[in-house]
Amino acid sequence: MVNENLVKQAIQDRRHLHMHPELSGEEYETCQFIRNRLEALHIEILDFQPPSVVGYVKGTKGDKTIALRADIDALPITEEGDKPYISQKPGVAHMCGHDGHTAILLAVSEWISQHTDEIEPNIVLIFQSAEEISPSGADQLIKQGVLKNVDAIFGIHLWQGMDKGKIGLRPGPTMASVDDFEITIQGYGGHGSMPHETVDPIYVASHVIQGLNSIVSRKLNPMDASVVSIGKIESGTTYNIIPDSAKIIGTIRTLSPGAVQTIQNQIVQISEGICSAFGATATVNFIVGTPPLVNDPKEFEFAESIIQRAFGHDAFELVDPIMGSEDFSYYLQEKPGAFIYVGMNGEKSMYPHHHPKFDIDEDVFPEAIRLFLEIITNYK
Repeated sequence: MVNENLVKQAIQDRRHLHMHPELSGEEYETCQFIRNRLEALHIEILDFQPPSVVGYVKGTKGDKTIALRADIDALPITEEGDKPYISQKPGVAHMCGHDGHTAILLAVSEWISQHTDEIEPNIVLIFQSAEEISPSGADQLIKQGVLKNVDAIFGIHLWQGMDKGKIGLRPGPTMASVDDFEITIQGYGGHGSMPHETVDPIYVASHVIQGLNSIVSRKLNPMDASVVSIGKIESGTTYNIIPDSAKIIGTIRTLSPGAVQTIQNQIVQISEGICSAFGATATVNFIVGTPPLVNDPKEFEFAESIIQRAFGHDAFELVDPIMGSEDFSYYLQEKPGAFIYVGMNGEKSMYPHHHPKFDIDEDVFPEAIRLFLEIITNYK
């Protein structure tokens, strides 16, 4: 099903994209590269806002429509290492695998263009911008109507955290939601030698942080996997001045949609209550991110059966949920589908996602391409 030339082309495409990465929302050269390839394959390009690209192929029956998605954006990271295809853009690099996802879906597109008589459902090919930021590229495409006539959607992620040779997914909650928050504490500054004349926002912030760390352990059902983490504290200018204000910046992750509101309510109550007790005030701002990624049970069963049959029982892995997030979750809020991991952990891919030395093991490309092809040729 997957010939050697198709894999070679995918590797060539991936390395080109890797050398020319673009940040979320700025992928216009990548967009043009994809459009050129699809046009050369005589695949119809639908009218969606760049830098996302959406292709369409009509099936032989056309009573069902399935979508396949690849994300195309890179990260603001300086790549390290000496690979011959290292990023040519300082401070920007494909350190998550999106270059691989794009190359794989381009290979699938090429196969489809050569085997249109073997595919019953209509196929929507989504090359999506801005997975790594908010506002999400997936959410924007959905608002533009990309899923209007779609019956199911599937996506893959080349996954460093799973052994090479394994393909995995799970039904239900699979990846966490992400929402960020900022707490601004307003105190009353003064000289460091006279703290009694001030309301020290740094001291107050330390108590707020302790309070926030109690939310998950004391206010949530232990079965609702959730995380509240502080990523940054901003305050002060020098060693002997107590500042007027402090800012606490953090993130909320949870697999339970209902837990988000509980956590947000608790952040507000704890921040305002503790600040009030010390004579300070708190202003809390939430930055809404992506919802939890929840695989549809029926499409999970379909994908599992494909993996078991095409790759063998030993290849399938029922994965544990992870607290990372993915904006593929927006698609799954609208339509049934499944998000599938293709394992690649090993000597060629030993560094985690978003690490400056992260790299893809291109040896897994044949399996990843075949996985998509098995889905579209077996979907009824």
